[in-house]
Amino acid sequence: MPDSEAELQAALKETEKWMKGQRNLPIWDRIASLPFKLLDKVTPKFIHQKIGTLLDELGNYVQNGGKYLIARRRVVGMLEAEARRRGLPESGPYPLAVMDGTAARLAAESRNLATAQGATTGVGGVFTLAADIPAVLGLSLKVIQEIGLCYGYDAGDKAERVFAVKVLQFSSSDIVGKQAVLSELNLKAGEDGKLPPSVTAMSKIQGWREVVTTYRDSWGWKKLLQAVPVAGIVFGAFANRQTLDGVSEAAHMLYRKRRALERLDALRREEK
Repeated sequence: MPDSEAELQAALKETEKWMKGQRNLPIWDRIASLPFKLLDKVTPKFIHQKIGTLLDELGNYVQNGGKYLIARRRVVGMLEAEARRRGLPESGPYPLAVMDGTAARLAAESRNLATAQGATTGVGGVFTLAADIPAVLGLSLKVIQEIGLCYGYDAGDKAERVFAVKVLQFSSSDIVGKQAVLSELNLKAGEDGKLPPSVTAMSKIQGWREVVTTYRDSWGWKKLLQAVPVAGIVFGAFANRQTLDGVSEAAHMLYRKRRALERLDALRREEK
């Protein structure tokens, strides 16, 4: 049951409304980088080194897939189950409603896992924070890929792994950064939703440090609070849940918009 043009247009309007809402960032996110500068001064050197390894991890991920590639069969099974629940054929291509429902389930699972992760690493304060940062990065890339698969985009393709990193960057950027990512990815009304060749070029990533720095600074005060031993259990759980909530929401909306744009473009070509 293919999506109608009206349904696709409605999905686009919903994503556009969400993107406009991204302009209203909470005040604590706007000043997030300030307390992180304080945390930098009191953080042991080995934690700085751990953050530095994220650069290598992201580079390896885009080049080879790294350790964040997930089992395709699991996501396909969830899509089939969602279609069956809605009384639709279990084989694809699936309508957006099935993709949306599956993406929502994956997002909920990732939030719960991140909450447990944050609570566990919050026990030791600033010392276990070193283990939490790469763990959250891994969970973020994993859920981005899973949601991408829901909408038919396989991270086995290098271009899709670049897109996943861009989703990660979008989720933690300010409004200027978000608009820059959208412009680069060509996700505008009237476009075909396909990634322009320039995006897949390694030079367009503008260095892994930009992505990691943006992602790191977005944690700001949340990670500063997590650095307090024992009390970090609560703050760590809250911070990780909020981070994964933002990442999964961005992945949901950006992949959904790509799929809607591609299907609208296909309908326009059929009409000609």
